[in-house]
Amino acid sequence: MQRGKCQSQAFNRRLAFSSLFSLFLPLALRGRGKGEGEKAALVTTVLIGLLLFAPAIGQGAESLQKIRVGFPSLAFSYMPYYVAQEKNFLKKHNLEAEYIQMRTTIQPSAVINGNINFFPSVSTGMSAAASGMPLVVVLNFCDGAPWILVTGKEINKPQDLIGKTVAVSGLRTSPHLFLQAALKKWEIPEKDVSIISTGGTSDSFLALVSKQVAGTVLTPPFDDKAVSLGFKKFMFLGDMADIPYVGVTTSQNEIKNNRETIRRTLAALMESVAWIRANREESAKMIASKFKVNQTEAEQTYATLVKILNKDGRLNPKVARGYIDLLRQDRPIPADFDPQKIVDFSMLPGAR
Repeated sequence: MQRGKCQSQAFNRRLAFSSLFSLFLPLALRGRGKGEGEKAALVTTVLIGLLLFAPAIGQGAESLQKIRVGFPSLAFSYMPYYVAQEKNFLKKHNLEAEYIQMRTTIQPSAVINGNINFFPSVSTGMSAAASGMPLVVVLNFCDGAPWILVTGKEINKPQDLIGKTVAVSGLRTSPHLFLQAALKKWEIPEKDVSIISTGGTSDSFLALVSKQVAGTVLTPPFDDKAVSLGFKKFMFLGDMADIPYVGVTTSQNEIKNNRETIRRTLAALMESVAWIRANREESAKMIASKFKVNQTEAEQTYATLVKILNKDGRLNPKVARGYIDLLRQDRPIPADFDPQKIVDFSMLPGAR
């Protein structure tokens, strides 16, 4: 559909220039006498200019290729995507992105069905791929995850969560898995805590501040915002388990048919990461504006983000193996399953 639209636009441009050619050519040919000859020469010059620049104009208008990315909600971990679009790194690589909101749980099927090209959850991608879905992780932004359990002030010890409701952005997603790891460490049966799915981190934040839940698993800047509203950071969960965080996941079919598009997308995103590192003040301003937080909260969020962003876009094999072992706890995954089969970092800038 998009290709047909571009072809139609290209046809309309060619038709317009053809019409201009038809208009100016007779004027150029009818020149007589000195005065009219000068006019004819001017018209001819204009016509030649149109013919020379028309192809470049047409190519420029057609060069941006649309990519579609699915996001569950607004989240600071997606800053490389936001910056890539707002600072024109995607455009530099002849790409135009459409960011589509959809629940994390449906993103794997959306990629496979061709509704989107990419989604950002590395853990979701690996989990689905380990279950047999033809998905591949092609970029990993982060070494570590900033998930933290935020609760009301009445929660003073882990056992206070028994009989309470805790929100996560999605079942079997990273925040859920980190919460499960915490409950296991605290020796609290999961059945003793009601865990609900909200659809996204921002929705989990809203569930907390509206007091629909006793606690939720958040990332910056939502954790600091919650604190400013009277809640508290109960415990950091990001070191409870080996669970990958955010990057780029796509389908095997996308790699087969659109490898160059993926390469350009990853190049734009890695340039975005470098820009974030090099532009603290402007990045913090973007965070403050996008997430409606104050400057102090924005700077704290920026510091957390830069701390976990890696420089090469790859996933630590130890984390990949640890995550597959974690998934084996509730599903059959062959003992010889190699997590390196569901990652492909060969399209990253500088990869060989």
